[in-house]
Amino acid sequence: MPRIAVARLWFEGNSFTPVPTGLAEFHAREWVAGPEALARYAGTATELGGLGAFLAGRPGWRAEVLRCAAAQPGGKMTAEAYDAWIAEVLAGLRAGAPWDGVYLSLHGACVTEDDAEADLTTLRRVRAAIGAVPLVASFDFHGNMAEEMATLLDGASVYRTYPHVDMDATATRALALLEGAMAGQRLHGAIAKRPFVLHSFQMRSAEGPMAEVWAEAARLQSGAVAEAAPFGGFAWGDSPHAGPCGMAWATEPAAARDAAEAVAAAIEARRARFVVSLPAPAEALARALAAPPGLVALLDPADNPLSGGVADTPALLRLLVEAAPPVPTVFAFLHDAAAVARARAAGQGASACFALGGRTTDTFGPPVEVTAAVERLTEGRFANTGPMERGAPVDLGPTAVLRVGEWLRVIVTSRKEAAVDPAFFELHGIDLGATRLLANKAKNHFRAAFAGRCAAIVECDCPGPAALALGTLPFRFVPAAARTGIA
Repeated sequence: MPRIAVARLWFEGNSFTPVPTGLAEFHAREWVAGPEALARYAGTATELGGLGAFLAGRPGWRAEVLRCAAAQPGGKMTAEAYDAWIAEVLAGLRAGAPWDGVYLSLHGACVTEDDAEADLTTLRRVRAAIGAVPLVASFDFHGNMAEEMATLLDGASVYRTYPHVDMDATATRALALLEGAMAGQRLHGAIAKRPFVLHSFQMRSAEGPMAEVWAEAARLQSGAVAEAAPFGGFAWGDSPHAGPCGMAWATEPAAARDAAEAVAAAIEARRARFVVSLPAPAEALARALAAPPGLVALLDPADNPLSGGVADTPALLRLLVEAAPPVPTVFAFLHDAAAVARARAAGQGASACFALGGRTTDTFGPPVEVTAAVERLTEGRFANTGPMERGAPVDLGPTAVLRVGEWLRVIVTSRKEAAVDPAFFELHGIDLGATRLLANKAKNHFRAAFAGRCAAIVECDCPGPAALALGTLPFRFVPAAARTGIA
């Protein structure tokens, strides 16, 4: 009976977000192990959902699910949180040995307070703990991948979609590689880097330059090549391995190297097409209001929680309060437990004064002072209904909907979870069919569930931890050659 160990650390670290990500943030989103992990994610479009489906088709297999942890992207993971996770995983690996195989669900862009290459550190430590036991991993497409990773693994797979709607399928591919390795099928891996950093705005898999790269990778995946894929990298992760790359796994070392290089070359050939410019907030608002009839999204990617934003910057909210466009408008969202507590103390239907945004840090602007009516209070729990992480449970903590003036509603939450699923708005009683303007701290992942619902999507250039102007950021670890290419 094959027996495998499974562990997970899914975290994307924004090195320039002022608030570190600690154990509390992981416990709030995902800190599970054992049968509870598989039960919680059964049937969901997640890596652990994919694991459950894979095991269901192999009743002779036994999987020991060690610590699985995930938090929303954010500031550097605290050393305390990483040490707690890795200590538990290594202890479980040693206590349960011998294993027939090990599967890790990683991100690829984890940075901690004292380690700018935490995913590589994890692979080194796990490999040292298990010896020659087959080891595979799945990764987010935005991983900042070290070339050494290919020497530590026996196979790996990466999301092939952005927005990421194939997390479960990626786990299935990685586990199939593990199954092959356990049966004695040896694959050779290669990662080919390129010395520059790219914005992720133009990395969608359905259109644009990265869609063409994905198509090239799919073409390469034949014959000796079992897996070929691009990584876009994560621009706000200050890592020695920042930037895009190609990855391949093949039965021959040369075939893996050639395929990885071909994917990396395909990215490099399109480098200029990844450069973007965005309108200032006022111009973006004007474009949104001039769009065809229907729901229009006005996005603030600089404070996108899924890029490590704090969901607290006030620039776009200030514009909406001052401009007061006379159309039904929803602002999603602010992460502000104190404002929620104030709303709950006032009570539903009451009015109170609020200082919104700029509470975590005033680096990106001071709070917006408003008088608002408390329109709705919730406990903040729902399950995703959209294609991304479909079925996964979400806990926002207590939340409030505040009405500012006649037209503007502001959603405020106690925990930071991106507003990229229709169920987020259903929870708050928002009828998107009756909404003209949806201002959201979001970027590409928003499109998974909403591109087909919106008459237009307009992004704007606001200040924030994931702002467009990379050249102004104090990078420390990105290699000098790559730094010269930062726009």
